[in-house]
Amino acid sequence: MDTTEFEKTENAPADAEAEVAAIEKVVAGIEHAQRNELPEGFLRHFRGDAVWTTGHGRRLIGREEIAAFTRKVLPGAMQGNTPTYEVLNVLFIRPDVAAVKVRQRYRGPDGEQVGPEGSPLYVMAKEEGEWLLTACQNTLVAEE
Repeated sequence: MDTTEFEKTENAPADAEAEVAAIEKVVAGIEHAQRNELPEGFLRHFRGDAVWTTGHGRRLIGREEIAAFTRKVLPGAMQGNTPTYEVLNVLFIRPDVAAVKVRQRYRGPDGEQVGPEGSPLYVMAKEEGEWLLTACQNTLVAEE
């Protein structure tokens, strides 16, 4: 995704472009899991102690709680809709911690957007060479 913005600040890793690409791969994995209704594929991207607030305001703490929710709602959730996720901005808080702003859209079979756009914020941490979701807040974009 060549539209991702990030600033090379003192907090950015030495090879920020490669880290942004790795973060984009994680977001693509989340999109793939959502699109194909794969709870385990979705869950693999979370740290064990992750915190997630859903787009409807449900607070989930820890991978077990996130897993129970995901396994309940993801199968059947797409109902012919195709989710797309686009990384818009990466802010490196530290070389191994990033705030990642994402645009989330759902398209119907005709390609038209279905429902409101989502605006997730993922705080990701790099652990043992892998970027993982650590604290996530999904918010629906208000229509103007």
